[in-house]
Amino acid sequence: MESLRGSLLISSGSLYDPNFRHTVVLVGEHNDEGALGVVLNRALDVTVERALPPLAPMVPPGALVFHGGPVQPEGAVLLAEFVHPEAADLLVFDSVGFVVGEVPAAIRESVLRARVFAGYSGWGPGQLEAEMASNSWIIEPARVEDVFTDAPDLLWSRVLERKGGEYRTLSRMPFDPSMN
Repeated sequence: MESLRGSLLISSGSLYDPNFRHTVVLVGEHNDEGALGVVLNRALDVTVERALPPLAPMVPPGALVFHGGPVQPEGAVLLAEFVHPEAADLLVFDSVGFVVGEVPAAIRESVLRARVFAGYSGWGPGQLEAEMASNSWIIEPARVEDVFTDAPDLLWSRVLERKGGEYRTLSRMPFDPSMN
């Protein structure tokens, strides 16, 4: 099994699970024990400052919390780009990684930018592989600009458009195909 760490999982047109319909998930870990990641394109209607005041200094004023996935939605997950990648608790790709638990002041100084997620997405052993075999997900290498896009609501379409070919057509598929 090749690890998908640092990849984007882009939901295919056949994935109707409401947790993942039209989502882009950054895979933070993938091994024999399963996989975990965060949904990059579902901003919630609450600011970090209001929901998680201790993490507010890590993000720009007015930054929204993102819905990271259906697992432990009451828990906060911090994803950041670091000046010094070794500062991450779990490095995902390049200088992007997760901070787990409290964020020490020393790490704050190494953060270039960050996003806060409520919960995460998780798969048990073999579960993601089974979903891949049923064509639920499309894989694409992650880019820093995907993680910190200024237009998260357009990320699904933009990443598919970037892939080109048949994916360009899929990128125009409405969330609810019956509305077409």
